[in-house]
Amino acid sequence: MKKFLYNIALWITLGLILVSCSDFLDREPSDYSSSGFYKSEAAIENGTSGVYNYLYMSLAYMVPFNVYLDHYTGLAMERAENTTIGAGGALNPDNSSVQSFWSMLYVLVARANSVIYGSSEYVDGIGGKALQYIAEVRVLRAFAYYNLIATYGDVPFFISPITVDQYKDPKTSKVDILDFILSDLEEAATNLPWTATERGRVDKAVAYGLKARAALLAGSLDYGGKGSEYFRISSEAAKQVIGQRGLAQSFDDLFNITGQAKADVRNEMLFELMYSNQGSRQIHMIAFGQVSRNTGQTGRHPAMLLADAYECIDGKRIDESSLYDPKHPQRNRDPRFHSTLWMHGDTVSVNNGSIVRQVLNAYDNETQFYDFSSGQWVLKNNADINSAAAWASFCNAGSGYIWAKFSNEIAENISAQTCNVPIMRYAEVLLTYAEAKIELNELDNSVYDAINQVRNRSGMPNVSDDRIGNQVKMRQLVRNERKVEFALEGLHQVDMRRWDIGDLENGQPSYGLPLSDIRYEGMTSSNIPNFKKSERHDLNNIATYDAYKDKLKVRDRNRFWDKKFNLWPIPQLEIDRNPNITQNEGY
Repeated sequence: MKKFLYNIALWITLGLILVSCSDFLDREPSDYSSSGFYKSEAAIENGTSGVYNYLYMSLAYMVPFNVYLDHYTGLAMERAENTTIGAGGALNPDNSSVQSFWSMLYVLVARANSVIYGSSEYVDGIGGKALQYIAEVRVLRAFAYYNLIATYGDVPFFISPITVDQYKDPKTSKVDILDFILSDLEEAATNLPWTATERGRVDKAVAYGLKARAALLAGSLDYGGKGSEYFRISSEAAKQVIGQRGLAQSFDDLFNITGQAKADVRNEMLFELMYSNQGSRQIHMIAFGQVSRNTGQTGRHPAMLLADAYECIDGKRIDESSLYDPKHPQRNRDPRFHSTLWMHGDTVSVNNGSIVRQVLNAYDNETQFYDFSSGQWVLKNNADINSAAAWASFCNAGSGYIWAKFSNEIAENISAQTCNVPIMRYAEVLLTYAEAKIELNELDNSVYDAINQVRNRSGMPNVSDDRIGNQVKMRQLVRNERKVEFALEGLHQVDMRRWDIGDLENGQPSYGLPLSDIRYEGMTSSNIPNFKKSERHDLNNIATYDAYKDKLKVRDRNRFWDKKFNLWPIPQLEIDRNPNITQNEGY
């Protein structure tokens, strides 16, 4: 635990230099531990603002934590083969991401506990917004504990500043922590407005949304044998939010700086990491690390498993739709395919200091670039194929796809982005409500309406007639909607655990685009993924490629899955310092 305390001290020190886009996040008190500091509304507000700063957790350079988490699932990958958690055994107690995420979450808990405990003697008598600020901190603490139990299972649990005697406390049951979270969020919600007046703060919608998210986890994993009870809590919490907020008109607007200025986008973005290029700048570099080598670096890639999960525009899976063409797999697809993914043949525009418009080419040494001065398309060197860094490109290290989400940006430089990053959207509340009701087998119009709202926003048809009243088909649909709606937003890692599909996603090599001697034009009508290798594959819309795998690029040949990976291990450094913290099973 000495190492644990050292990590807390380190992250607090690092966190003191963090700033945010919003004035309220810039104000921090100089000493959070001073006795009697939180005697005024202003002091409590300052303390609360400091807690928000610790949401800026990063598992890779200048990339928010939630964006990176999807790369620890089968839906995305890091560029080096067999290093991704779950692919080749990188998930172990000494993994740096395992240690960092643990430490950062506990720093958030520690700062929240400092404010809550330090203000407890005074807050009731202060009035004004003091109770609201403390409620916000309790939501942030619940968010940290949700991530801890979702990731590590049973963990040490503290709701006040830690005493010396507590340094060797054993872990607390995830069920007990979950029940505390649910109760604390319900109480916090009573002191929060439905919509925060200052963008970036949590509000009642976030409190209930997080309660719904946490209870959905507990229901799916049948915490304490109370699965149905938790699904009920989840559906009821989500129902509280439904109608209080709304969806943005355009899916694309949610992920670039121009769209995020719109009121309807603000309405959907319940909980977001705030960024700014004004004053004390707060920036990220999501797009720079995932675009073409012609415009940036390439360190993170979407997988073909994700690409093939998008339905055709008729609402049918690609193995069931006459609209799917293996020669042109991007045609006639769910519009969210194009909003989330780019591939060979797409014309894309990216701002890397100036706007570069190019045709993505996965095969040739040269490709088309638009010359804005002449208004003509010209052939230039294609760094994705012909450069020293080409090994890391989307068609070499990746599976043939590029993240369009957060990359489709022309208003600001992708090496210093300030678009906000969603942690929770109204769309999640709708789909959480639908999933909880489906698991309760309460299939009614409210379930279909919730799903239809999300699908219709992107131009997809309503729930099809063959799914109405069928629990299995509705479960299949809502799971797929979560995959295609929230890709790159950090929800799938927990979804993968909840649905127990880690082996399906990670137990095979990663297949991708057609080989260079075949190309897309060499694909045939029979080269369609098989989603029916097993009932579980079918239910979870997970493709397999055995019938034509020899035509496809393959990486991660040694990829494997062990059931213990459903939880991350407790960091070995923490166990070394506190023998009362037991390791998760299998590590």
